[in-house]
Amino acid sequence: MTSDVTPKESSSHAVAVSKGSLWTGRILGALSTLFLLMDGVMKLIKPAPVVEATMRLGYPESVIQSLGVILLVCTILYIIPRTSILGAILLTGYLGGAVAANVRVGNPLFSHTLFPVYVALLVWGGLYLRDRRLRGLIPVRDVIN
Repeated sequence: MTSDVTPKESSSHAVAVSKGSLWTGRILGALSTLFLLMDGVMKLIKPAPVVEATMRLGYPESVIQSLGVILLVCTILYIIPRTSILGAILLTGYLGGAVAANVRVGNPLFSHTLFPVYVALLVWGGLYLRDRRLRGLIPVRDVIN
């Protein structure tokens, strides 16, 4: 889950990644990855609570396994360093759909509707902290200049 960009390949705007940032990013990425992998596998296995929860969101039972495959593919792309940014983008789309489904059925805001946003923050936060290419694209500047 670390960046595979060598200093020669990185842009002049890229920022070095400290050991603390790297490990914090790895931990955040691992937490989000473990949750997403578990969620994807549970959609493939289809235990009763998963089927019930998915159907409450308005999805037919016939699409649950397809959603699991899509989630697992996106998560695997996120895990692979060369495709981690693509994986994060695809996961953002998937999680955005989860937000929309929760809004549509009127689920509580902070516990249900925004939960996919929390997961997306872990995905992107972890990636940002460990990948100097992303830091070069989206520099966070000091607010007190």
